[in-house]
Amino acid sequence: MLLVGAIAFISFALAPLLSSVLDARQVSQPSSPQEANNPEAQQEELQAQARGYELVLQREPENETALRGLVEVRLQLNDIAGVLDPLEKLSALKPDEMRYTILLAQVKQFTDDLEGAAQIYRKILQQEPGNTQALQGLVELLVKQERPEAAIGLLEETLQLAPEANTAKAGSIDVVAVQLLLGQVYTEQQRFDEALQAYDNTQKANPADFRPLVGKGLILQRQGKIEEARAIFSTASSLAPPQYKDRIDALIAQLDAPTPADVQIDGQSGADTTEGADTTEGADTTNPELEPNP
Repeated sequence: MLLVGAIAFISFALAPLLSSVLDARQVSQPSSPQEANNPEAQQEELQAQARGYELVLQREPENETALRGLVEVRLQLNDIAGVLDPLEKLSALKPDEMRYTILLAQVKQFTDDLEGAAQIYRKILQQEPGNTQALQGLVELLVKQERPEAAIGLLEETLQLAPEANTAKAGSIDVVAVQLLLGQVYTEQQRFDEALQAYDNTQKANPADFRPLVGKGLILQRQGKIEEARAIFSTASSLAPPQYKDRIDALIAQLDAPTPADVQIDGQSGADTTEGADTTEGADTTNPELEPNP
């Protein structure tokens, strides 16, 4: 389980909007000390706010403030499916504000409407081929549908478009973000040589970026090259911003943690002697934030 979630380190700039909102709602402050100690009162207050927004929308169906408020409150109530209708209206009202459309796609993905989410992601990418949130969302969908080659093809095509797109408009396609995503897909498919090449390409172009180093370290760890992984993680920690150093240092500490193979049971090692046995788990992934308070 050491690697579960660890690959999220390599795509800090790509955390999904929905994840950001879901995290933000969990730390939202209650309106009074009494509510802080009374979850039922908090729920009642949120439900009252939702009813208030709904009443406003009955009179003014296109009231953006009420739509945004209803989305936020329903998220805090864990009513993920309930945000679909107001988000669809917001997306239609504000087509130029891509955060609404991205969040709508992610909610559809979260509620297992994969085809609906894919259609939205593809529509966004037709307009903005370098939209990293839509790109990551569609890549995640393709991998979930066991279509890794389609995901890899999408990322490679985006990299091919990058020189011309960035010449026409600087920063249209974040090449680093796309390469990191490509390395991540290769890693999840256990195509480690190709993943390392993707990370090497990123590192050569951006020597001060710690994320490809973390990606390489995770691969080396999975391959059992512990000392090489330790050196890579140490370099990544030295380059990382302060808010990420502790998390990378935790990866280094995990290198010294006992594995199931080291545990002694009745005086015997618990190691699996089956040839080619793989004791590692797959990694999961993460992208810019939508401010928690609409």
